[in-house]
Amino acid sequence: MNTPQHESPFGEVIFSYTRAQAIADGFQVEVTKTAQEAGIKFPVFITRTVFDSFVAVPEGVSGQDEAGRLWDVVWMLRFAIRKAQHGQSRLPFALYVRNDNHKPRLIKLIATCGALDIDDAQPAITVMMPDED
Repeated sequence: MNTPQHESPFGEVIFSYTRAQAIADGFQVEVTKTAQEAGIKFPVFITRTVFDSFVAVPEGVSGQDEAGRLWDVVWMLRFAIRKAQHGQSRLPFALYVRNDNHKPRLIKLIATCGALDIDDAQPAITVMMPDED
C-alpha cells in the first residue's frame, strides 16, 4: 500500500487522550521528584488506582504517611529496573503495604516505559496495577 508521506497508513486519528489530560483529569499522578531522589532518571507517573490503593493512607491506619508509602513504591521500582532484562516491556515488581493496623500484605505492580506523551517521545515510566494498561 502506497501512502503519501504525510498520511498514516492507519488513516486519520479518531480519538487521542494525552498523558497531560490524564494528569489534569486525575487518572495519573506525577511522582518524578520522588523517583529522582530514589535514583530513577526518567519521569515517573502512577495511576490513580495505585495512588489511592497503596500511597494514600487509609483512614485509621497508624504509623504511616503518604511520603513514606510513595518512597516504598519508587524504591522498589528502582530495584526492579536494575534487575530488568534488556527489552522487557512490562516490568513486574512487588512490595509489602499495610492498609490496616495489622500485618502488611504483598502487592504486585507493573511498570512500563513508553513515550512521555503523544507529542513528546522522551521516555517515561508508568506504574500501574497488573490489570491496568
